[in-house]
Amino acid sequence: MAKNSSSRGSGPSQRQLRVGELIRRALSEILQRGDLHDTELNRLSITVGEVRVTPDLRVATVYALPLGGTGKDALITLLARNKWEIRNLINKKLALKHSPDLRFRLDETFDRMDETRRLLSQDAVRRDLEKVEDESEEAPE
Repeated sequence: MAKNSSSRGSGPSQRQLRVGELIRRALSEILQRGDLHDTELNRLSITVGEVRVTPDLRVATVYALPLGGTGKDALITLLARNKWEIRNLINKKLALKHSPDLRFRLDETFDRMDETRRLLSQDAVRRDLEKVEDESEEAPE
């Protein structure tokens, strides 16, 4: 039987969040300082938005985006090509029991925020939001 069966599906643990943030900071520092031997990757300005770690801390998914948003596919290819060197540098910086396998994905957070802004700026949505605000002001407390 599981130790804590009530925690299933409740999101990442404090440990996962902490390790993910440590990896994100270490990776950001490595990329900023240009510690890698790949000159193509060192020329890019990269934003590491988030690192999600699996519960067993064996796999870390890195969400990254090139500054300006151009060359997204090339960035993921370059990061994947240098995965072992990045992993070794992170392992030297952090004293983790196991060095997690790194997987790289595009950070689409900014695209989703732009889409949300676009949706909220539509006339029909603004009208609906104004109706909700008016109704909440009329409701007795």
